[in-house]
Amino acid sequence: MNIVGDSEHFKQPFDHDEDYVSRADAKREIAIYQDLGKQLVVLSKSQIKKLNLDELIYDNLMKAKTIKINTEAHRRHIQYIGKLMRGVDIEQLQADLKNVLNQNRNESSKQNVAEKLKDQLLEQGDGAIQELIEAHPQLERQKLRQLVRQSKKELEKKPEAVSKSATELVKYLLAETTK
Repeated sequence: MNIVGDSEHFKQPFDHDEDYVSRADAKREIAIYQDLGKQLVVLSKSQIKKLNLDELIYDNLMKAKTIKINTEAHRRHIQYIGKLMRGVDIEQLQADLKNVLNQNRNESSKQNVAEKLKDQLLEQGDGAIQELIEAHPQLERQKLRQLVRQSKKELEKKPEAVSKSATELVKYLLAETTK
């Protein structure tokens, strides 16, 4: 047996194995699951529910929220969540996560629009109410005028306080203008 010329001798057992995954590749994959687990832990409970996760993963995400961040226990629990998520379709979960986060951006932008409408109504009064009703005929003129009037009264009494009627006005605008 010629050792120098025998290339078979130096081949590794995994050179012919197509299913072989190197340790570095396995670690990268584990890191992806753990990073995704970290992203899920910071979501609110309602956002996590929208993802329709396995009950075991959901329960562990809720438990991770109770563990103090930047502790060894939290790090280990994130690792455990990553381990649990190895059976999940990661592409689908990432798409669902993107949708949930996008819905929140849309909701916050709708909230901002409603806040601006409220400010405009409080500043301009009946003229702005008329323009808004022309743009959104489903709105009730009387209810709008009443909420605007009450908001102005409350803000005159306590300018720094949050007006209950102004909050109601924003909720009404959100509900009716985003249909």
